[in-house]
Amino acid sequence: MKCKKFGGTLVLRVDRGEELIQSIQNACERENVKFGSITGLGAVDHAVVGLYRVAEHRYYSNTFDGEMELTSLVGSVTEMSGRTYLHLHANFATADGQVVGGHLNEAVVSGTGEIFIQIIGGGLGRRADAVTGLNLFDL
Repeated sequence: MKCKKFGGTLVLRVDRGEELIQSIQNACERENVKFGSITGLGAVDHAVVGLYRVAEHRYYSNTFDGEMELTSLVGSVTEMSGRTYLHLHANFATADGQVVGGHLNEAVVSGTGEIFIQIIGGGLGRRADAVTGLNLFDL
């Protein structure tokens, strides 16, 4: 992964074989990003996405392998317990136009990943919510 800062934007190039989430996490930690918005696109050959069932307080994950375009990556960078916290959602398209997506748990880049992190001044934490079981913005 390579990254370069342009004003308030951190631009990442995630290379073939690299895990996408870990690459974003590493860049945020290295550049001391405390609060930001993430967008991106690229190509992967492995992805794990899921759905959180609030009533059950449980994630359900699906694994997809094979060539896919990362057609949309969106998310946020915050902090929880003093550590970088990423919340990412993604959509992936196959060669026949089928699209899958959800909460992103894992993705391995097959071609490239082009990621933009808009850095927001200040910081924002998260707190565990007993009702939903989610880690919510601590506003």
